[in-house]
Amino acid sequence: MPELPEMETYRQQLSRLILGNVITGVEVERPKSLNVDPDLFIHKLVGNQFVGLDRRAKHLVFHLGSGEVLVLHLMLGGWMFYGSEAEKPERTTQVVIRFGMRNLYFIGLRLGYLHLHALSEAEKLFAKLGPEPLAPNFTFGEFQKVLKSKRSNLKVSLVDQAFLSGIGNCYSDEICFYAGLLPLRKLPSLTEEEQHRLFVAMRSVLLEAIQFGGYIDEPLFVGDRLTGQFDAKCRVYDREGESCVRCGHALIKTEVSSRKCFYCVNCQS
Repeated sequence: MPELPEMETYRQQLSRLILGNVITGVEVERPKSLNVDPDLFIHKLVGNQFVGLDRRAKHLVFHLGSGEVLVLHLMLGGWMFYGSEAEKPERTTQVVIRFGMRNLYFIGLRLGYLHLHALSEAEKLFAKLGPEPLAPNFTFGEFQKVLKSKRSNLKVSLVDQAFLSGIGNCYSDEICFYAGLLPLRKLPSLTEEEQHRLFVAMRSVLLEAIQFGGYIDEPLFVGDRLTGQFDAKCRVYDREGESCVRCGHALIKTEVSSRKCFYCVNCQS
């Protein structure tokens, strides 16, 4: 599932590709991906344009010139592609937004969604989400306050969107490894020094992942050399049985609350 770095990569790349371009057509192949009637959705978009693009947690928020927003959540297996009909991957699309000769294709939205909202409605939906880990005002002191709100283990807490926004399976494991902490450690057991290591690890891993385009390797457009480059840099995620880059021991895979979890039992404690 795309997480904070993947959605931030989409935000940065799409902003220069689609903002300000007039929407010339819309196709809806799967009405269940929407929250409104397809005819209304098409009517609201055609002739309009996107004037801003934000990210909140694992969502993208497309701001329309008319004041409404589209809220995208790709969920499991969703991705996007921008290009011409000739360049489009041989995959079924659920929604297509056209900008003349180039189009934005939404692929794999059978679990995800693209919903039309008034901005105030979207803000209410996001109110239940936890703080953004990379927000400038999210200091170590604020992080400590959040840590006090839960008593579960690191893995379960980090992927809880009401605890912190945007972190999922991949980056929870990468953050714990960077910090040298076992994902099974309970939050109340962390010393202040370990809390600080976790805070530094969280910011460092997420910023590095954004720099290298996240771990999902489907290109956004032909010639895209950024998207998915972090996959090769993952230290533990999906590396079961491989040697730990820090100590050489074999990496472990287990399940924590029905989620796969990767770590080094030797150098994480």
